[in-house]
Amino acid sequence: MTHPDPSTTPDPASAPGSVAASGSVATPGSASAPGSVAASGSVATPGSAPAPGPPASAPGSATEAADDRRAVTGKRRIAFAVYVADAGELPGLRALLRSLALSDPALCEDVVVLHPGLPDDAFDAARRLHPRLIPRPAGGRDDVFRLDGYDTVVALTPAMVVLGRLDALLGLRTGVAAVPRPGPDGAPDPRGGLPDDGLMVIQRQDLGPAGPTAKDVPEGLLVPLDSRADFRARRLHDDLPVPKGVVVLNFAGVPAAPAGLAPARAARDRFELGDEEFRAAYLALPGAKHPDLLLHLALPYPGRPRPPIDLVRQLAEIHRGRGRHDEAVALLGEAVADRPDLPRCHETLGVCLMALSRYEEAETHLLLATASPDFAPRAFGQLARLAWLLGRTEDARGYALAGLEADPTDANCRAWYARTTQLAAASRKPVSARPDEQLAHVALFADGEENAGDKVLPEAVRACFTSDTGPEAWHQQHAHLLVDDASLERLNARRAVIVGGGGLFLPDTAPNGNSGWQWNIPDDVLARITAPLAVFAVGYNVFDGQRYRRERFAASLRALVERSAFFGLRNHGSVARVRELLPASLRERVRYQPCPTTVARHLDPRLDEPGPREDTVLINCAYDRAGLRFGHDYGHFLAEMAAAVRAVSASAEVRYAAHMPADERFVDDLRREHGLRLPVEPLYLLSNDGIRDLYRRTRLVIGMRGHAGMIPFGCGTPVVSLVSHPKLAYFLADIERPDWGVSVHERDLGARLAERALAVLADHPAAVADVHDRQQRLWSVTRDNLARLRELTGLPDPFGEPGAGPVVPVPRPAAEDHVTRPRDRA
Repeated sequence: MTHPDPSTTPDPASAPGSVAASGSVATPGSASAPGSVAASGSVATPGSAPAPGPPASAPGSATEAADDRRAVTGKRRIAFAVYVADAGELPGLRALLRSLALSDPALCEDVVVLHPGLPDDAFDAARRLHPRLIPRPAGGRDDVFRLDGYDTVVALTPAMVVLGRLDALLGLRTGVAAVPRPGPDGAPDPRGGLPDDGLMVIQRQDLGPAGPTAKDVPEGLLVPLDSRADFRARRLHDDLPVPKGVVVLNFAGVPAAPAGLAPARAARDRFELGDEEFRAAYLALPGAKHPDLLLHLALPYPGRPRPPIDLVRQLAEIHRGRGRHDEAVALLGEAVADRPDLPRCHETLGVCLMALSRYEEAETHLLLATASPDFAPRAFGQLARLAWLLGRTEDARGYALAGLEADPTDANCRAWYARTTQLAAASRKPVSARPDEQLAHVALFADGEENAGDKVLPEAVRACFTSDTGPEAWHQQHAHLLVDDASLERLNARRAVIVGGGGLFLPDTAPNGNSGWQWNIPDDVLARITAPLAVFAVGYNVFDGQRYRRERFAASLRALVERSAFFGLRNHGSVARVRELLPASLRERVRYQPCPTTVARHLDPRLDEPGPREDTVLINCAYDRAGLRFGHDYGHFLAEMAAAVRAVSASAEVRYAAHMPADERFVDDLRREHGLRLPVEPLYLLSNDGIRDLYRRTRLVIGMRGHAGMIPFGCGTPVVSLVSHPKLAYFLADIERPDWGVSVHERDLGARLAERALAVLADHPAAVADVHDRQQRLWSVTRDNLARLRELTGLPDPFGEPGAGPVVPVPRPAAEDHVTRPRDRA
């Protein structure tokens, strides 16, 4: 299923923005500096301390320890910095904040206000304008060069207003960028150095610990900007109009009542608004708005006119995306009271109620939404999913059919109809094994065009316990299905319950109010599981910077650890993150259990047989939650990947491995922006054996998805990880090869990636031997854990004595591949 992106930052544009006369801000040809993740450019290991983040006092910017992993992913921390010399400059600060929001409504980074010691309440009026305002005492404006906790600092002044989008400035990656100091005629003079009252874009990694002053920035660090990035208003004498394309208009040195600057003054006066005028102006803007800003400026309602219903729904969608479903329900519940004529709101309300596990109420509102022909197919798709969650397969099929009657082309309803039809047919197939001879498996099971990694993973988990991974040996319980009394009875009838693998500790893929993670089980039902319970190779999959309420999850997690006879997580990073959320008495029960896909050669001897390799390199990228993955660096990432593809293509054919259809955006963007075409291997259409075979036959895989690294590694193929999520760095740290990963934010990504790839291709046998050696360590850990688990299951060891080869898995026809759920396109 696909779900709304919970990122608090909208997805960046596909290519860098531009504002200068020639179409760019920075002067072309500026050199890149060393990598931004670590001194060597490699991804930091989980044991290293996280990079300092914004101060805890920053509204909306502080993240809890378990979710702030920027030191692992190398994600840039960006802030605006404004020095306010005295209280007389506070009105200018407020005009700047209004202009920033109205000119770039989808942007919301921390705004650090440096000041000489003004009282805190002096900033109350400014706080009403921006949700992430952070006052800090400072000795002067040059403290912008020493702003702790940030990688990129955009230094502004209260004499400025923003007139355009800042994408191109935020995409700068080197040195100190600025418009050179004005000459006698007011025009920028490159010989004059940097002005101390101008805009600067500072990359702090290029500066020493002490930092320079604006007047003594080394010439080698200067990146000249076009004058429109910081245009001096005093150049517009004789009432000249503001030039088209000006991004920042700077009134430094302009008297309070200037003559001959009417157009410039009019441009600034647009932002001299009262609070309510400003709120109304922002809310009236078309296009995307940043969720933080939209919530801050739209709420609260008291004392103000009721907002339009579309705005209420937008705010509810923001709360929904952040896992605050109760707040979304509160907003929408009041808005739709006695209003059956708001189908879109009823649909959103129904989905949010479903996420709170208030299923009966959710069904009511979704049924109301079906009254509208425009929303009926979407609502029926959600109703099919709801009925499936509750085990009502026939009802789910009926809802899907009703959706197809409303719109025969609706892909979501079509997928649900196919799936529920298959489930009904499968339920009629007899299973000869007695329940007490089977193991129960709780996991995510993918089919159709869903994530290829989620197809391979459940089979790999089962292969650790039995040679037969099919329905005779295993009772399947999809993690998203509600565990009710009937489900509990079926679980308790089995030898043991195995939960895993995969990143089940994630709050938003399929939110529920029962557990706060992906297994939909209430605490009281969990307490009544009598069969031995083992959590096996589960991952803590929260994205870097993803914030969510963890109270329900933490309570469910504590109950799960207490109840489990074995609790193994798939990397040491997940072990550390989960231990942070547990009381001290339970922390040592959390063990390390590698993902079974990483030891596939030891689970299936067919994968260890020598075979020919094609002269190919496979690349994979991921686009779910793209704002959290790339931040402002997607254009940079794409350009660097284009350079890497060109370099590697000289030594091997580069092809693209799509784990799901959405992954193919990379191929489209690469062709459109850089003229490169890559053949696509649609792994989501292959069987498990076909996926493993493809990865086994290639020479190298460069992957962003976790299983685009772990599956080929398990098949004995060298990998390089594109790190946009902590779990990739965690895996590389576990195998003591952090240099096999490159952050997607790395400034020299293309060169580093090409260097690593070409080294693997140049001495491929050594690279494969290294993979085998790393894998042996993971297999040793797995064998030790499986020895403990055999005491729970009472099953024989399918691998014989240590050192003996595994038995060949029982052949399974393609029709027995696990079929569970379609992609949710709602």
